[in-house]
Amino acid sequence: MNAAHPSDPTAPSYADLLAQNARLQQQLDAQKQHYQQQAAQLKQQYQQQMDAQRQQYEAKLARINQALTDAITKQQRLIHRLFGQKSEGLTPKQDHLNKETALEDLALLEQAHDNFLANLSDDERAKLVASKPINTHNDSTDIQSKKPTQPKRQKRIVIPDNLDIHTIIHEPPSITCECGCQMTQIGQDVQDKLGFKPKQFYRERHVYPKYICRNAECNREKLVQAKTDAQIIDKSVATPALLAHVLISKYADHLPLYRQSLIYQRSGVYLSDSTLADWVGRCGVQLGFLVNRLIKLILTQPIVHADETPVKILNTYGTKDIKGKLKQGYVWAYVTPQHSPIKAVVYDFAQGRGSEHPNAFLNGFKGKLVCDGYNGYKPLFGRGVIEVGCMAHARRKFHELHVTGQSLISIEALALFQSLYAVEREIDERFEKNQTPLPRDAQIVRQVRQEKAKPVADKLYAWLQQKRLGTTKNASITKAIEYCLKRWQALTRYLEDGNLPIDNNWAENQMRPWALGRKNWLFAGSLESGQRAANVMSLVQSARLNGLDPYAYLADVLSRLPTHPDSQIDELLPHVWIPPQ
Repeated sequence: MNAAHPSDPTAPSYADLLAQNARLQQQLDAQKQHYQQQAAQLKQQYQQQMDAQRQQYEAKLARINQALTDAITKQQRLIHRLFGQKSEGLTPKQDHLNKETALEDLALLEQAHDNFLANLSDDERAKLVASKPINTHNDSTDIQSKKPTQPKRQKRIVIPDNLDIHTIIHEPPSITCECGCQMTQIGQDVQDKLGFKPKQFYRERHVYPKYICRNAECNREKLVQAKTDAQIIDKSVATPALLAHVLISKYADHLPLYRQSLIYQRSGVYLSDSTLADWVGRCGVQLGFLVNRLIKLILTQPIVHADETPVKILNTYGTKDIKGKLKQGYVWAYVTPQHSPIKAVVYDFAQGRGSEHPNAFLNGFKGKLVCDGYNGYKPLFGRGVIEVGCMAHARRKFHELHVTGQSLISIEALALFQSLYAVEREIDERFEKNQTPLPRDAQIVRQVRQEKAKPVADKLYAWLQQKRLGTTKNASITKAIEYCLKRWQALTRYLEDGNLPIDNNWAENQMRPWALGRKNWLFAGSLESGQRAANVMSLVQSARLNGLDPYAYLADVLSRLPTHPDSQIDELLPHVWIPPQ
């Protein structure tokens, strides 16, 4: 393009160029101002949204904190109302058990509140200062009112001075200063904890030496000291070994806490039942995470046993007219098969025997369920779960008729049942009961059952059909026969699968700890207390199934659980756990 000649009259003058440039600059300034205004508006809107979200989050935290605080306060008042004065209409044993249950529930709420606060930042906790502090560890019988007329009792020492001292010194990782010289110890912090060995208390002293650098040329004022170990119960005097002993005594040996308190007093250690209840409640919360993992593991197994047994529940928190009354509760057991590589049992405590309880627990389970003929399991079979019947329950109905003399022909059925169980004994003698035990081979088991048990089962089925035609509808023998005929496919399913058991006796055997417990504690103090017992007994009984010492297992788990990574939690399950060297 040719440039305009200076003499060209159409060429813009210098003034025109300046004016044009001014107009362009004005437009740019206007656009810049517009964009700045838009940016400011967007920033203001974003800040308003962030402030609103922060306010909502802080309000949510405040509501949760207030709800936990109110729950703890309500529980404290309830305990004071129920046990501040002598409860009429209850025996001393019932009163002790009720108080233990209430205090354990209080400890559970306190632990939940502590866990909630531990997950907050310092700023978030600072904004919750408005909430009144919770004082729950007044050991004057925990919330019982003191009579002013009574003289002051001498304070009981939890850790007596006459106990043997086991000193453990925790040295810091390094006492070499950055300048190169060795630090000098200037003092130490001492923590006394109450430990326990079978039939012997001892004082476990943890010493934390403090070190500083004495080099005159070193200007660093740095103190070096080992960090305190994380505990299952923060700032508690109880060691994991003592906590494990209390749990084993309560849930495995069936000793109520007030009895344990009396036993400990004979050793000169005064641990009130309220203190023990606080420990049990807090341990129950922490061990619940491990039990939940065990539940998920069981639900992934191809075969699971199920059974239930009644346990009375004391209505401690009901209305005044029904306070102290017992109502029926149930504990459900879900067990892996006897010959499964994973041996575990999980108990679930519920208020009743309705089908909603096994349906809720086994939600997501798609395997084979070994159970009795209880109708509560039927909804499971309609959504992919395969029923495996219990031959022992079928035999038991004919045995009852034979013992009571109600049917003469029942002995014919019992003879056939005996032949079926003779085949199972032969299989056991071939594998487990052999002088040199062999691994159980499912294919061989199926082959033996097909050759020897299936002809007997066919003969039993023909006998049931024949006898049913000759019996009346309401006869006792008819009910036993129809029980077998209606469930015949489920009862004989074990003949086609060598991994399946012939009956559900393995699950019934896992109910024995609860049967023994009922003879000692008679009932559960509350639904929460029953579920807490179910969690601890799940770990204890699972440890027994794996040939472990429940005390050694719990003591190690309680010591490792506070610092154990969540991603490696399976290492603490009974079937995986390895004793410390």
